[in-house]
Amino acid sequence: MVEAAATARGIRTSAQKAGLVCELIRGKGVNQALATLRYNRKLIARDIEKVLRSAIANAQQKEGFSGDVDRLFVST
Repeated sequence: MVEAAATARGIRTSAQKAGLVCELIRGKGVNQALATLRYNRKLIARDIEKVLRSAIANAQQKEGFSGDVDRLFVST
């Protein structure tokens, strides 16, 4: 099982606002999570979408990745 992570620094928002948006996508597949973030009205959703796209790219670069992005999901 391949695990990838990405972090964002310097984002000027409260942890509570970011946590509310992260709670919406936790446990979902990446395609569903990206769709949720795209149509969310909170401004922090754009930054979280960038981080999620970065994590997907990091997973694709790891050894042992099967090549199927549809099987990836958001864990935390």
